[in-house]
Amino acid sequence: MRTEVITVRTGSRPTVVDITREAEAFVTGRGDGLLHVFVPHATAGVAIIETGAGSDDDLLTAIGELLPADDRWRHRHGSAGHGRDHVLPAWIAPYATLPVISGRIALGTWQSICLVDPNGDNPSRQVRLSFLEG
Repeated sequence: MRTEVITVRTGSRPTVVDITREAEAFVTGRGDGLLHVFVPHATAGVAIIETGAGSDDDLLTAIGELLPADDRWRHRHGSAGHGRDHVLPAWIAPYATLPVISGRIALGTWQSICLVDPNGDNPSRQVRLSFLEG
């Protein structure tokens, strides 16, 4: 198994960051296997979605409606509504596993690998890429 950790700047607002290029670079030339993408944070997730056509903003809107950033949460450290960020991984898992064929991630035409981070308290995140050879 080969592993690499990348740092992703997420800023101070909820965001969806496309990390497909970094993942593709990691698997290039590695043959067949599985790419495992893991975010070792309690308030972020990994989603396989279309980006650039509004879906990333739609996802953030849906998170805001499903998990409002208000004072309803028992988990109360950090910025207002931060407790909802700790619930996010129950809906958007902190990992994804994807097939790699001949050194290329087998994504669909419009699919991208995205880091989903609603937590503006942490301006950067770590993402662990692991390749399991088949």
